[in-house]
Amino acid sequence: MYQSKIAGLGSYVPENVVTNDDLAKIMDTNDEWIQERTGIKERRHIKKGDGNTTATMGVKAAKIAIERAGISKDDIELIVFATLSPDYYFPGCGVQVQEMLDINTCPALDVRNQCSGFVYALSVADQYIKTGMYKNVLVIGSENHSGGLDMTTRGRSVSVIFGDGAGAAVLSRSDHNGQGILSTHLHSEGKHALELSLKGPSTNHWVPEIIAENPQGDDIPYYPHMNGQFVFKNAVVRFSEVINEGLQANGLEVKDIDMLIPHQANLRISQFIQQKFKLSDEQVFNNIQKYGNTTAASIPIALTEAWEKGKIKEEDVVVLAAFGSGFTWASAIISW
Repeated sequence: MYQSKIAGLGSYVPENVVTNDDLAKIMDTNDEWIQERTGIKERRHIKKGDGNTTATMGVKAAKIAIERAGISKDDIELIVFATLSPDYYFPGCGVQVQEMLDINTCPALDVRNQCSGFVYALSVADQYIKTGMYKNVLVIGSENHSGGLDMTTRGRSVSVIFGDGAGAAVLSRSDHNGQGILSTHLHSEGKHALELSLKGPSTNHWVPEIIAENPQGDDIPYYPHMNGQFVFKNAVVRFSEVINEGLQANGLEVKDIDMLIPHQANLRISQFIQQKFKLSDEQVFNNIQKYGNTTAASIPIALTEAWEKGKIKEEDVVVLAAFGSGFTWASAIISW
């Protein structure tokens, strides 16, 4: 079995900054209310006509990751794209990335595991490298939430949380045994699927247009639904379990964690986990304050930013953990 390592990281967020005060102009909310419940101060939203889509943002992040990995786009042998907001129902964004990057007919697959999507995608890439099938795999998490949110008072409990953006990682075969991705751990519990869900449609013809064409009442299945308190209670339990599972699988203890990067769902969840594990501020990285919840993009954006700031160093033990719709949850233990 081979070892896989993260050879390059990249991220991209739209230029358009949407503050809590901006949202207060279009719905009954305020900065204090949003920060108290989520920790979010601002987020990035795609502007109509700015050229950004889920796929194009993924490409922008991927180009940075490929350059930092020191390889050519022609060295990419597989693309794994995680998103809940693809440009089309089908085909998936993976093949769009292959075409936009002009990579020669490499396989491309899409992962639909929402908030856990990037860690699931990372796990898929890791297995392909460990078994020797591929040497370089491009993993992307990208989301365009803004086009499908209910930006009225009716939808404020969900809509204030989400932002747009993309993150990418190049996984490469490593010659250093024991350095790289040590293990990944994946779970699901489908009986809670509808507690965090979106039953209806694509970001190219999204909710506002559909509502205008087919006016409906308050029960609109095209907008995201979230049972916030129930999700929170499950999240803090599953985060803890899957982090401990990963540590135990590698003979590690909490004190060995150099950097924990949780999915940026809610700052209160991250703070709860930090306190439970008695980790210092230097051991946990959060950037939801600036970007909101970017679902499958949140971990690669945060991982990239933490690395760029010098908070992750060689041989550090890095833990990635996520929980979200499905319910699904996952962790990855990495020796940097």
